[in-house]
Parts: sequence; structure tokens; C-alpha cells
Amino acid sequence: MLNDETIVAIATANGIGSISIIRVSGKDALPIALKLSKKTDLKPRLATLSSIYNSNDEVIDEALLIYFKNPFSFTGEDIVEFQCHGGIAISNIIMSEVIKLGARVAQPGEFSKRAFLNGKIDLTKAEAIAKIIEARSEDAVKLLAKQLKGELTNFVNDIREDLLFMLAYTEVNIDYAEEDLPSDIYEQIENKLNKIKTKLSDTLEASKRREGLIEGFKVAIVGKPNVGKSSLLNKLLNFDRAIISDIAGTTRDTIEESVKVGTHIIKIVDTAGIRDASDVIEKIGIEKSIEAVNEADIVIALFDNSKTCDNEDEKILTLLEENSHKEIIKVLNKSDLDNEFDKSKLEDEFIELSTKETINPLVYKLESLLDSNTHSDDMTLISKRQVDSVEQTLYHINESTMPLTTGELEFFAYHIKEALEHISNITRPYENDQMLDVMFGAFCLGK
Repeated sequence: MLNDETIVAIATANGIGSISIIRVSGKDALPIALKLSKKTDLKPRLATLSSIYNSNDEVIDEALLIYFKNPFSFTGEDIVEFQCHGGIAISNIIMSEVIKLGARVAQPGEFSKRAFLNGKIDLTKAEAIAKIIEARSEDAVKLLAKQLKGELTNFVNDIREDLLFMLAYTEVNIDYAEEDLPSDIYEQIENKLNKIKTKLSDTLEASKRREGLIEGFKVAIVGKPNVGKSSLLNKLLNFDRAIISDIAGTTRDTIEESVKVGTHIIKIVDTAGIRDASDVIEKIGIEKSIEAVNEADIVIALFDNSKTCDNEDEKILTLLEENSHKEIIKVLNKSDLDNEFDKSKLEDEFIELSTKETINPLVYKLESLLDSNTHSDDMTLISKRQVDSVEQTLYHINESTMPLTTGELEFFAYHIKEALEHISNITRPYENDQMLDVMFGAFCLGK
């Protein structure tokens, strides 16, 4: 599906650098490149050094030209890349000359869109391309590289194949009841349904655990006033980001910063101390603190070793109970002072430290939790669109169980077709002809 329009865009980041790449895609890409370089031909996939001329025949730069002949290019169309000297002015001049010769500026994502429409990539790879540019950790890059290699595509295709098998046999049984079907066909279908349920459920669970992998896991620091939350934030960042004071309620708003822990970039949120406050502004800050905890992937809860456990500490413990499904690290701070806090209140594992000394035990624990959420062979979905598609697929798979048991094959076929359409939306929309191919390929229906 080649497009009539030729598009152009600067493929490198804005600003000054050693090299800038201008990418041109479409049927006129090669003629435009030949015109600007005064070459008679460009050999595909060979870097050619050439002077670049403007419309007044003036040399504007010396650049490398690389020609990718269709269909062996990213978009499936002819592509020429101009690798010129880096700089805002040079890049814009070359792009302007390309536009004068008939190209237009590409819309955001248009190169990837053309690649999809021309069958060069599917939607999973398109999303992985977009996300890998924004990736903020090594683990995110590794995960997205798997999707670029087609791991999710293969996962979806396996499920599609099983669903097509079920749908084809069911449709044949509905429309051609006299056909001899395998005696164990319903047992086969039931086994396939159970396997699909397990695969989809495991994938959803793994994806939710690793939700923060692409943009950075969110870690909220929570505690009553003056337990050392801001001191901990400053220690993690290695600079004084938050104001530290003995006055309760100094931090009245959430403070968010990014920091690297091991191979992970995380978003650390320092929250306002949670207590009963009469000040309107402080109350708003406390509400934001609770909201930050609810949104966090990991919660670091601080308690003061030098003070007895009071009502404000109990509120924190209650908040942790309400978020017990999250990863929670309990920290007993100010371990350099005499112990007054009832440690039994913390029940399970907790870390003792002093933010005035070292926080390494907390950093090691944090890194361990982050690693456990990322180092897994489970399939991971990288967008809400993918998660929604899998949830809908799983819903219809579950709904199909009863009609299959009761022999209501029309209802069973409806849910399987819906499941097929939803899972296919992850890669490429399902077409009914695919089911017909399976039907007519597997059965002798030409009586």
C-alpha cells in the first residue's frame, strides 16, 4: 500500500550535534535526493558521500546519503536519509529544499503509521518503538526490545490460532451438523480454553506488577510530621531538595523527583506529614499525601525510633493496611537515638537506620524489590490499550465456558469471536476471512 505523497522529517533530536538525519519517504524520495546531490543514481544500502545543493545551485553541506529501496525499508516505501552535519540551520535548510521539490512535512508518527499500513510492523512493534524512545531504565529497554523482536506478536498469534480453531469447528457444527467431527473435539476446545485463561491471567498479573517499568516506578515516602521523610529524600537525591525543620508541617505539598536505584529510574515522592491538621493548606497537603500513597508502586513508611507509637503513627499503619497489596517497606528512623517506639507495632520485617548516617540498607531493599518486579520471563503488556484488549479477551473467554457446557453453540461462537477480535486488536485487526480459511481448509464442505 504505497502512499502517493512523499514525506520528510528531521529524525534526530533538536539542537546542536555532530550529525543530523533528515529522512524522506515516498515515491519521490530518490528523485529528490538525486536532484539535491546532482547524482545520476544511488546504490541501495550504500552510504554515498555527496555535496548537497540548494535551488540556486549553491553548496549547502556535504552529507552521506543512504537509499533504502522499497519494500526493503522501514516504511516499505523508498527512503533516503541525509546524514548532514549537526545543527539547527543546516537541517532546516535541507528540509526546506526537500519540501520545495514536492515533499511535505511528516505528521507525528507518520513514518511508523506507513510502516504499519504497508505490513512492515504490527501495532505491538509500533508501540514498542514509541516507548523505547522514552524508556528510562535498562530493564525497560530490554523489555521493549523483546516486543520489537515480535515476542508479543507471537504470543497473540498463538492465542488467535487456538481461537480460530475453536470458532471454525463450532461454526461447522452449527451450519453443517451432518459433518463427522473428531470425537474429542469438545475436550480439545475445553483444554485450549483453560490454557488461554491461564496465559492471559498470568500476563495481566505480571503487567500490573511491572506497570511502572517504562516510565519509572513511583515510590512514596509517608509518615507523620518530623519522622525524617525530607531528610530521606535529600539523602536519596544526594542534595538538599526538601526543606528540613523541626517545625511540624514544614512540608505542605508533595515533592516529586527522579533518582536512579541500581538499573532503575524511580520517581520518589516526599509527602506532607499525615496528622490531624487545622490549617487548610496543610489539610490539602495531607490529602495529596494519601493520594500519592494510593498511586505509588512502592511505599516507604517512616516511623520515629525515639518517640512512642501514637495516634498519628496508628493512622499511618492503617493507611498501610489499606494498601497491603502494594510493596511496603517499613523503616524505623533515628536508630542513633534511644528506642522508645514499640517495635511490635511494625509486626513483620522492618529496617532500622538513621538518615543522618547511612541509608544503604533501604537502598538495597528498594533495589531488590525493583529487580523482583522486572526480572521475569512473563509476557508484559506495555500500554493501557494492550491491557484493555487482554481484559476484554479474558472476559469473553470466561463467558464462553457456560454456553459450551450447555451446548448453546451460537452463544459460545459469539463470545469466541469477540475474544478473537479483542486479542487481534493488539497486533492487527481480525478479518472474518481468516476463520473461513481455517474452516474450508480443514473440512470437506463441497458436497
